[in-house]
Order: sequence, then structure tokens, then C-alpha cells
Amino acid sequence: MLDEAEWQAVAPLLGSSVDSIRRLGQTQTNVFAYMALAKYKEITGQNATDLNALAHHRAALYGPPCEKCGKPLRTPRANVCAACGERVRR
Repeated sequence: MLDEAEWQAVAPLLGSSVDSIRRLGQTQTNVFAYMALAKYKEITGQNATDLNALAHHRAALYGPPCEKCGKPLRTPRANVCAACGERVRR
């Protein structure tokens, strides 16, 4: 998972990839995709191969960690931890 600072390093490369498909075609897109995947590996040490999956590795999309089990909640507004059933205290 990427925290917000890490996400800010990867997100512009993902946006460039989508924009370049429209403007430059598939060949140029591969450069941006490679750069995004390389940055992700530099940050996490994990070898990702699916460019679309990077967008789902943003911690802010999920909630804070559960106070009981430590796993991320499913959404920032979750009331119950899906993993252990603990009610979220606000």
C-alpha cells in the first residue's frame, strides 16, 4: 500500500499513461507505464506488473487500521471491521 506521499510520486505517471494513449498511441504509453511500475518497485520493493492495479494500492482508499486486529478498514467511513467484526469508535 502507498501512503499519500508515495502516491503523489506514482500518480502523475499513471495520469501521463492515460493521457498519452489519447495523444500519442500505445507505443509511447509503454514508456509511462514502465516509469510508473519502476517507481512503485522503488518505493515498495514489490514487482508489480499490472498498471491498473497500482491505483488500488493507495491506502487512503481504505480506512485507518482496525484498533483490534490492525487490518485496514474497507472504507474511511466504515463502522465495523470486516476482518474481525470490531465496531469502530469515532
